[in-house]
Amino acid sequence: MPRICHTLLLSFLLAAPAAAQNLDSLIARMTLEEKLGQLNLLSANGNASPQQQQLVRAGKLGGLFNVIGAENTTPVQRIAVTESRLKIPLLFGLDVIHGYRTIFPIPLGEAGTFDPEAAEATARAAGQEAAASGINWTYAPMVDIARDPRWGRIAEGSGEDPYLGSLMAAARVRGFQQNIFATAKHFAGYAAAEAGREYNETEISERTMRELYLPPFKAAVDAGVASIMSAFNDIAGVPASGNAWLTDTVLRREWKFPGFVVSDWTSVNELVNHGVAASQAEAGRRALTAGVDMDMQSGIYVDSLAALVRSNRIPMAVVDSAVMRILRAKMRLGLFRDPYRARTAPPAAELRALARRVAGETIVLLKNEGSVLPLAKSAGGAIAVIGPLADNREEPLGPWHTQGRAEDVVTVLAGIKAKVPAGTQVSYTQGTGIEDTSTAGFAAAVAAAKQAKVAILVLGERGDMSGEAASRAAIGLPGVQEQLLEAVAATGTPVVLVLMNGRPLIFEWAAEHVPAIVETWFLGVEAGNATADVLFGDVNPSGRLPVTFPRALGQVPLYYNQRNTGRPYDANNKYTSKYLDVPNTPRYPFGYGLSYTTFAYRDLNVANPRVRATDTVAVSVTVANSGSREGTEVVQLYVRDEVASVSRPVRELKAFQRVTLKQGESRTVNLRVAAQDLAFYGLDMKRVVEPGTFRVYVGSSSAAELAGRFEVIP
Repeated sequence: MPRICHTLLLSFLLAAPAAAQNLDSLIARMTLEEKLGQLNLLSANGNASPQQQQLVRAGKLGGLFNVIGAENTTPVQRIAVTESRLKIPLLFGLDVIHGYRTIFPIPLGEAGTFDPEAAEATARAAGQEAAASGINWTYAPMVDIARDPRWGRIAEGSGEDPYLGSLMAAARVRGFQQNIFATAKHFAGYAAAEAGREYNETEISERTMRELYLPPFKAAVDAGVASIMSAFNDIAGVPASGNAWLTDTVLRREWKFPGFVVSDWTSVNELVNHGVAASQAEAGRRALTAGVDMDMQSGIYVDSLAALVRSNRIPMAVVDSAVMRILRAKMRLGLFRDPYRARTAPPAAELRALARRVAGETIVLLKNEGSVLPLAKSAGGAIAVIGPLADNREEPLGPWHTQGRAEDVVTVLAGIKAKVPAGTQVSYTQGTGIEDTSTAGFAAAVAAAKQAKVAILVLGERGDMSGEAASRAAIGLPGVQEQLLEAVAATGTPVVLVLMNGRPLIFEWAAEHVPAIVETWFLGVEAGNATADVLFGDVNPSGRLPVTFPRALGQVPLYYNQRNTGRPYDANNKYTSKYLDVPNTPRYPFGYGLSYTTFAYRDLNVANPRVRATDTVAVSVTVANSGSREGTEVVQLYVRDEVASVSRPVRELKAFQRVTLKQGESRTVNLRVAAQDLAFYGLDMKRVVEPGTFRVYVGSSSAAELAGRFEVIP
């Protein structure tokens, strides 16, 4: 039985037959208006309005979201279970994405831990904290695979790889659903928005949809996720919120998903804008009959569909099936037995310790020329801390920070001051604002750098420059931040660049000229402490990039698991796939990240070089810590199918393992790949493991060079 069944769901699973009989009886007693009411989900503004409370009394509301605090959820739940005719409890939803009050690193950064257990732990903590505030349902995790850094919501997912994304999706579902229901979103292909522009159309082949975009959703379903959210985008002209192939054929018939589908905000109504419905009623008919059970915020199901049901344009069986899925979810959550679900939040100190630990694990060391890092705590000399994000409390919270508060945030400046001895001089100057065009503050920054032994520049984006409706056409450092960096570097003082952002940025000047670069993403409330832990070596960085960093905007979208071309790059042949002005290669590849120690790989061995489709490939490699301190390496295994009936990616991540080694220690790392995980969709669009030769690569990133071979035989 899946791990998801150990707490929240166990009592429901044991009593499922009796529960189903009770729900059948309940549906038989419902009026059509009450049935449609269960499919109606509306947003509040912190508390339910009088009009919304009246809808609850009338049985015309199945759930509310953005009702904040148990002191507000409890009274409206009491209305539902004591004043409505059928006493059906409400779902209370909220976008608990990477924390509730205690904000953890953004999901993109957290994916860079390559540590699903860490993701499960933060989701569990966030769910427990939210549950203590009356929330029983979150619209997370976002499991969209994102290959275009211009798209703002790349911050909210796990990056570009379906294998890593699937593991993180399942982990977060397990974590959340120990206390509240989770929602895998956005179903599906939302991140493939053309030009990286939010809400834009997508053009995705079925093969790419099934092999790239759908696997994390399937992993979430297999982990027991309660609900799926339909997306805003269309797929080859068919909007996801009215796409029966997605919600009925794939989700329910192929995957046997027992939960319910909720639309995204007004995405049912937006079928009119898509041009596939002439009216709100027609939009509602199309969405409901396609399998979207609950209408978020449009109000169309409850306001416009009764006449269509009575005229048989929507079969009553369709309505009853959707209502059953909603009621079954409420039963599964235990709301009929305990509608108020009083919970206690974890101790604040425990939450802060978890936030700091995972934030430290998230940070990626991109460059460390001349071993500038780690910094000595007491070597004498001043430290200049510069930049618009150095003493900023708001932006480390990132997008979607729910109830996170700026006063809870430890800034980078505060973290550095807390780390060094009392006698160490730490100066601070902002230099410029995040998007300022003025250079008036440069002089003070340059003066501070000249007096210091090291200058730490904290640069990047505002939190709201990533997330929903936050696409950027240019993804460099905003404003005049790069000019500030160049001016400080020109002083000759060693520079450490600390990046704070929600997407891969392009910073070619810095990559060439700044000796030390640290990617911190948006780390949440413990941003300053975690950053200082890494800068001063109390934490040896182990984060790896969950997404490719391009050299130039013209390379976008750029991702490691591309398919080969008929004319792959050849430096000696003009007529091959390449640019005239930049290399094909990224600035930093997927899976990349440095450490304060070094690791050496040797003795790659494929234990069973000939396997059948039912076997598992066993690969071992010796990894040695060849540096001067203990460190954690993320050992990554990639596979390439050399010849197949359809063109396959040049590499695909199939296994990884975090390994902590002391100085001088060596260890044999064993990695296993089930041959079934080599399957793809063939010419007939059926999933198949084809016989043939595969190359296997093991190393510290998707650019790993240590290679071996194995063969799948008939």
